[in-house]
Amino acid sequence: MEKSSYFLFGGTNFNKKKFAPDFAKFKNSSKDDDSDKKVSLFEEEEEDTEQQEVEAVVSSKKRKRRSSNSVPVEGFDVFKSSKKARAVGKQEDEKTKNEILENPKKELNRRMERDALSRKQYNIHVSGNNIPPPLKSFAELSSRYGCKRFILRNLAELGFKEPTPIQRQAIPVLLSGRECFACAPTGSGKTFAFICPMLMKLKRPSTDGIRAVILSPARELAAQTAREGKKLIKGSKFHIRLLTKPLVKTADFSKLYCDVLISTPMRLKRAIKAKKIDLSKVEYLVLDESDKLFEQSLLKQIDCVVKACSNPSIIRSLFSATLPDSVEELARSIMHDAVRVIIGRKNTASETVKQKLVFAGTEEGKLLALRQSFAESLNPPVLIFVQSKERAKELYDELKCENVRVGVIHSELPPGERENAVDRFRAGETWVLIATDVIARGMDFKGINCVINYDFPDSASAYIHRIGRSGRAGRSGEAITFYTEEDVPFLRNIANTMISSGCEVPSWIMSLKKKKWRKHRPKRDSISTRPKDDKNEQDE
Repeated sequence: MEKSSYFLFGGTNFNKKKFAPDFAKFKNSSKDDDSDKKVSLFEEEEEDTEQQEVEAVVSSKKRKRRSSNSVPVEGFDVFKSSKKARAVGKQEDEKTKNEILENPKKELNRRMERDALSRKQYNIHVSGNNIPPPLKSFAELSSRYGCKRFILRNLAELGFKEPTPIQRQAIPVLLSGRECFACAPTGSGKTFAFICPMLMKLKRPSTDGIRAVILSPARELAAQTAREGKKLIKGSKFHIRLLTKPLVKTADFSKLYCDVLISTPMRLKRAIKAKKIDLSKVEYLVLDESDKLFEQSLLKQIDCVVKACSNPSIIRSLFSATLPDSVEELARSIMHDAVRVIIGRKNTASETVKQKLVFAGTEEGKLLALRQSFAESLNPPVLIFVQSKERAKELYDELKCENVRVGVIHSELPPGERENAVDRFRAGETWVLIATDVIARGMDFKGINCVINYDFPDSASAYIHRIGRSGRAGRSGEAITFYTEEDVPFLRNIANTMISSGCEVPSWIMSLKKKKWRKHRPKRDSISTRPKDDKNEQDE
């Protein structure tokens, strides 16, 4: 017989009502035994959820400690508070990502602010896109641009300790491969501002033809640029050549080593027409004293040179102390994405030159005033400007017999005599040099104490360039302008230029009406202190 669990209770009566609570316990325990397997299946899941809940509670407590205001506690809803904590964490992650993305913009803004402050300090005004920062020192040429040692060494030997304002901005612009037209006061170091980056970008000498061209409006300025450029290439194998008549006649430019060619427009145009020179590989073209080069009489010659420089990657730059709006328009027509650099106020005279207007009445009065100033205080070297070569000869004839070492230079003299006149003046052998506007631009005479405009200048730019031969490289200078009754209508134009450079002008001159310049060159009486009757008798 098969025994069951009810065998012991066989033949007995169990009062279920009386022992209902005990019977219920016995019944529940049996159900629990049957469900042990099911419980074991879910134990791990329950433990995992409990662990997650504990971790959530701990993490929420930590966040609560960090910022009590960030997650508000509402009763004992642990899961709700943990969701809010996660949301706050996501927001913080997004903030850090945004900061990382904004950092380059912030850094760019900081750099632009630093550049703007530096430009303001040196009175540099620029316009254009993506303009490189100005130089802080010449040492940056090496650290930022890999400048060769010989250039830095030569700059130091020449006495350059700090870059001038035009050099601070124009050099980085040209080194970044951008075209540039720049306007800076006379004597501010424009020549080195374009020669230095040119040599750096050429990197090494080449036998593959002419690679850079510098155009100057006058032979004297071209010779000076060549001389200054050769000082900068000392100790290297670069070749800078001045285009002269003998060089054009005898040289074979296909075999001649020439990295940089310096010339006047007419001479270079003749060499191009004669097929003596190939400019198709020119990488850099500089127009020095560009406003003069863009005058109507020189436009055809400039156009010929620009067309001959057919390299599509050529970089053009224009430099001058005066930059009229018409020249800017022409410059933009031949240049691509150019940067405009202005030092100080546009078209103003140097602030280091003390300027004065002197009323002489007549032509005879001007000569008397000149002799009187020489008698009172002659402080050489002195440069005197007249409006024509005929008047230069006349004034020279009047002064050469006096106890004054005087020289003269004008376009009618042979090239050799012109060079000798300049050299004697530089060496101090000549105290007073009489000149036309042929040397009014770009010529750098060290330490000229006084410039005298014997004849009133024919334009504001002519006035700025004339008096700019004095007060160069930070030195002080003086400029005296004689005027007669014929010149009074144009006084206001000169007065405006004087005021813009910080000089005082009588109020009655400022009350005059401003008159448009139209090449003010009146027909003047000959320069002589002798009466006209005596001159007529001598002629007869």
